[in-house]
Amino acid sequence: MLQLGGTVIGSARCQDFRTKEGRTKAACNLVKLGITNLCVIGGDGSLTGANQFRTEWSELLADLIKAGKITPNEAKSSSHLNIVGMVGSIDNDFCGTDMTIGTDSALHRIIEIVDAITTTAQRYTFTVANDPLTCSYLALVTALACGADWVFIPEMPPDDGWEEHLCRRLTEQRGRGSRLNIIIVAEGAIDRSGKPISCEYVKQLVSKKLGFDTRTTILGHVQRGGTPSAFDRILASRMGVEAVMALLEATPETPACVVSLSGNMAVRLPLMECVQVTKDVTTAMAEGRFEDAVKLRGKSFENNWNTYKMLAHLNINIAILNVGAPCAGMNAAVRSAVRIGLLQGHQMLAVHDGFDGLAHGKIEPIGWSGVAGWTGKGGSMLGTKRALPHEFMEEISLSITKFNIHAVIIIGGFEAFIGGLEMVQAREKYEELCVPLVVIPATVSNNVPGSDFSIGADTALNTITMTCDRIKQSAAGTKRRVFIVETMGGHCGYLATMAGLASGADAAYIYEEPFNIHDLEVNVEHLVEKMKTTVKRGLILRNEKCNANYTTDFIFNLYSEEGKGVFDCRKNVLGHMQQGGTPSPFDRNFGTKMGIKSVLWLTDKLKECYRHGRIFANSPDSACVLGMRKRSLVFQPLAELKEETDFDHRIPKIQWWIRLRPILKILAKYKISLDTSEKAAMEHVIKKRGLVHTGIFI
Repeated sequence: MLQLGGTVIGSARCQDFRTKEGRTKAACNLVKLGITNLCVIGGDGSLTGANQFRTEWSELLADLIKAGKITPNEAKSSSHLNIVGMVGSIDNDFCGTDMTIGTDSALHRIIEIVDAITTTAQRYTFTVANDPLTCSYLALVTALACGADWVFIPEMPPDDGWEEHLCRRLTEQRGRGSRLNIIIVAEGAIDRSGKPISCEYVKQLVSKKLGFDTRTTILGHVQRGGTPSAFDRILASRMGVEAVMALLEATPETPACVVSLSGNMAVRLPLMECVQVTKDVTTAMAEGRFEDAVKLRGKSFENNWNTYKMLAHLNINIAILNVGAPCAGMNAAVRSAVRIGLLQGHQMLAVHDGFDGLAHGKIEPIGWSGVAGWTGKGGSMLGTKRALPHEFMEEISLSITKFNIHAVIIIGGFEAFIGGLEMVQAREKYEELCVPLVVIPATVSNNVPGSDFSIGADTALNTITMTCDRIKQSAAGTKRRVFIVETMGGHCGYLATMAGLASGADAAYIYEEPFNIHDLEVNVEHLVEKMKTTVKRGLILRNEKCNANYTTDFIFNLYSEEGKGVFDCRKNVLGHMQQGGTPSPFDRNFGTKMGIKSVLWLTDKLKECYRHGRIFANSPDSACVLGMRKRSLVFQPLAELKEETDFDHRIPKIQWWIRLRPILKILAKYKISLDTSEKAAMEHVIKKRGLVHTGIFI
């Protein structure tokens, strides 16, 4: 079921359930089946109805006893109903969660379409309309991910006179050399007086006032279809496990909760608080309190909106370079860093070919139009190399002086982390290196200390998941077959583990979880037993450096030999295809945010380090890694992260995703226990957001 879109068990907007009679009938069905725990996957309407069902449960049981449809003993055994909700909706309009199940997949569909438009129409103005009526998350993130010139959302209508502003913006963009304009319109967009803003109206405005050749694309229900993304598969798997744990721990006094995503953490929130705040957004918009509406949408939505505003529209020199292997999303980070730097009044300097280019003067100013269209491009437009600065530290110090560089942004993987450390350590010898610097993690391996996620890992994960889907489909109609697939990642098992979760693998071998011949024997025997039933296809993932002796060939030969008479084996080494391709919506958005955050941090840090007419930065906190840690983007000094790093194997000593591995085994039908010592606790969404229902902020 993992790779199937939509819902296998079916979904419906049941009008009968809106009535007392319908809910009474539903209660009777549950009692007769002995069901006292209910997991509801849907939007705010489904979850509100589920909570009402639970609230009146005792009353429904009494009515059923009175009508003679159930016995008192049956009512006693079903005396209370526990409910846990998961939000399944592409709209991402449910307050309390950063992402709802289905949103990321919808973003993939939208970005594919917008990319197709932008690559074939370099002389048009395009207005693109999104499907959801009330929430503009898809429209807003699409605008960020494709570098749109303008976005219309109902939560924040444009100021009066927006027509002139829009036309002026488009004219300026054409003047900078842009041959294509993209305007995103969320269905439901309005102006300050509440008048609808439609795609067609914007098209007519641009065509008549500017004479631009303008086209309109209405996306509609195509956003809801297709194969789920890797992120959605993993999110839904994690939410499903947490929902079951919440039900098992529930008591009659436990309020109904909804399982949510906050940053990188699964949390439980009171269901009706989330529903109430979601309704408060609609109320705020109806009353014209648009600033309140944006804040009520949550921190993630507000940050996206602020990021878009800064991009749409102290004079220092900031150099930006890419280091290590290229990955999808690097260019989005460069683009946003360049543009926010220009808006801050800085001069942005593009360094080609990493530290090698920094040493040999491959440096040039880069302007607004120089990064146009970079968001959706894979690889590294600046060029990147693995060379480290210790090879030519003196030349680098001379280049910093020659080009008057005041700050450095390094975007890359473990080499970027090591390179940043080497520059910090060389400050004692080369005073020119005493400038603020920030490392932005960008690598498919997701192995940079100081960050739970790296730019590029999501795109690679989607590539692996999609490839595994195709590999398994290739065996349809044949005899039973097991596929052995090798993934990249160095010694880091992130890709193998998460791809295993997303593609329904039977095992994923990684360095961080040592295994021996006995473990391999157990895995083989388990798979043989499974394949003797109705299961026809198996999938084994192996991280490229999980074990020096148990190679991909060894594991392939082992499964081939032990599976004789039950299944045959095929081997696939995915290789560098995992590094390429168009960046996913997550990597575009993540890279954009990281680029902006880094420049704003450098701007503040430069003010701190400016003394007696010069920049001098030699404190540990002037050289940091910008990373996602649980719920926040944080800056951590490179020097402090040394203690958290296994330099021999190029991985952090502690990696958050390791605790997800038991879920992989459970879903592969292994009989193992799940460690529940670290579990989500019930939180309060209102306190968490700093809001009260009246819309007054505290």
